[in-house]
Amino acid sequence: MTAGQVSDYVGAAALLDDLPKAQWLLGNPGYDADWLRDALQAKGIQPCILGRRSRNEPVRYDKRRYRRRSRIEIMFGRLKHWRRVATRYDRCPIAFFSAVALAATVIFWL
Repeated sequence: MTAGQVSDYVGAAALLDDLPKAQWLLGNPGYDADWLRDALQAKGIQPCILGRRSRNEPVRYDKRRYRRRSRIEIMFGRLKHWRRVATRYDRCPIAFFSAVALAATVIFWL
């Protein structure tokens, strides 16, 4: 959990060592960095991240797989319907994660 003004890179760098084994990592252009792509490939994970508009050379990515990222975005949108999660009432990471887990359980159950 990072502050709202912190770049996505900071969160990615902190979690990079603890990534589980996976074939692909889907990400939005906020995670477009050469060092992140190289680190993922070193771990055996294929990055599927759309390049930023400011890139000089376009980056290749699997367009079909990238479109599936919308499912993840829809899930986050549903979680944000829960006001406690959307506004981060809980400043303690453990309490915030508990609220997210409760919301996700209710969304799944309904």
